[in-house]
Amino acid sequence: MKLKEKYNTLQKILSDLAKVVVAYSGGVDSTFLLKVAVDTIGAKNVLACISTGIVETKHVLQRAKRIAKDFGVRLQTIDTDELKDPNFVANKADRCFHCKSHLYQVLTDIARQRDFKYVICGCNFDDKDDFRPGNRVAEVFGVRCPLMEAELTKQDIRRLSERLNLPTARIPASPCLASRISYGLEVTEKRLKQIEEAEKFLREFGLVEFRVRHHDCLARIEVHPEDIEKITKEPTRSKIVEKLKSLGFKFVTIDLQGFRTGSLNEALSDEEKKGGFLR
Repeated sequence: MKLKEKYNTLQKILSDLAKVVVAYSGGVDSTFLLKVAVDTIGAKNVLACISTGIVETKHVLQRAKRIAKDFGVRLQTIDTDELKDPNFVANKADRCFHCKSHLYQVLTDIARQRDFKYVICGCNFDDKDDFRPGNRVAEVFGVRCPLMEAELTKQDIRRLSERLNLPTARIPASPCLASRISYGLEVTEKRLKQIEEAEKFLREFGLVEFRVRHHDCLARIEVHPEDIEKITKEPTRSKIVEKLKSLGFKFVTIDLQGFRTGSLNEALSDEEKKGGFLR
C-alpha cells in the first residue's frame, strides 16, 4: 500500500471511530495520531490524555503539553502512580503489561464517563514484530490502534509528520524511565531520578539519541558509535564519571556495541518474551 493510501485509510478509520480518547505521550507516533485525529474529526471530538507519573521524563512532558496546546485539543493529565503496583515495581518481563493495564483502565473509564466512543493508542505496524508486552493490553481493553490498522510503519509516520510540519518528525524515541532499569532490579523513585538526572546531564554535551541503563551500582551508557569518542575525550569523560558517581553509581561504563532500542530485552529468554506478559 502506498503512503497516501495508508494515510487515507487512517483518516477513514478515525472518521468511523467518530469520538476518541487518545493515549498521548508526546512521542512521534501519538503526536502524529493526535494531529490526524484533530484534523479528521475535529478537536471537539478528541480528548488527549497523558500520564504524568514518575516514570515519565519532564522535558518530554513539557514538550507534549506545548504541542497539544498548539493543536487546540483538550488535554487531561493522569497521575498513574506506577510505584504503588508491586507487579510493576518487581520489574519482571511483564512490567509494561501491568503499567499499560492501569493506564488503559483509567482511559476506558474516562471515555465511558465523558461519552467518548473509543480509546486509541499510537502503536504502529512495526510494533507487531517487537517484544512489547504493553501492546498486548490494548487487546484486553479493546483499545484501538489506528496506525497499526492502517499499516503505517515508524518510517511512514516520520515522513508524514514532516509533511504536516510536526515538531516530533525527527525526534528520537523516548520510552519511560523504567525501561532503562535492568529486569529483576526493583523500580524505585531513587533509581528513576538517577536515570533522569544522568540523561539530563549527558544531553548537555549535545547527545540526542542515547540511554543510561541502570544495573544497580553500574551505569551503562549507550550512544551511537560515532558519539563514543565525544564522551570519552577529556575533560568530558571525567565530568561524566564525576556526575554519575555523585548520583550514586559506583561504576560508569560505555557500551561499545552502541545505542540500540530495547537492549535490556537481549537478556530475556524466548520463554520470558513469549509468556512474560501473562504472569
